[in-house]
Amino acid sequence: MEFIQTKLLGAYVIEPKRFEDERGYFATIYSRKEFESRGLQPDFVQTNLSQNTRRGCLRGMHFQRPPSDEVKLVRCGRGAVFDAIVDLRPESSTFCQWIGVELSEKNNKVLYVPRGFAHGYLTLTDDAMVVYQVSAHYSPAHAGGVRYDDPRFGIEWPIEVQLINDRDRTYPDFMP
Repeated sequence: MEFIQTKLLGAYVIEPKRFEDERGYFATIYSRKEFESRGLQPDFVQTNLSQNTRRGCLRGMHFQRPPSDEVKLVRCGRGAVFDAIVDLRPESSTFCQWIGVELSEKNNKVLYVPRGFAHGYLTLTDDAMVVYQVSAHYSPAHAGGVRYDDPRFGIEWPIEVQLINDRDRTYPDFMP
């Protein structure tokens, strides 16, 4: 696995090394030892699966507040998504900055999202499936979000949003 530091402090794109032969390929997408050696969160308590029927479906931008804040390890198991994260940590040198990464069943990239980030994605294909591991259990009392089109962040989504639920569409503007 190759861990590629993004421009956001503590966020990584992980590119698995593929071992291919006539049967297909094999790749490791998580290794506790590799995470620990880099000082990254190695423990995940829950694995979530999100199935999305249509291209242009947006989910996010979600986060959890302390003490239920979480690290996420995100990958796309079917189809393709544009995954975006925003650094919401006021003390961070990358506060309010964002990145977007295409995750797909073809590229097998994994996104490591640290605590204190908002996370969301936009499906680039029909029938996209996202799998993500989290380091904390979901807590409705600590759940929050920011608007996907908040001008403070200026996220550049690669295609038009076609489907979004009311909660995600109506989050207020971000106020630190």
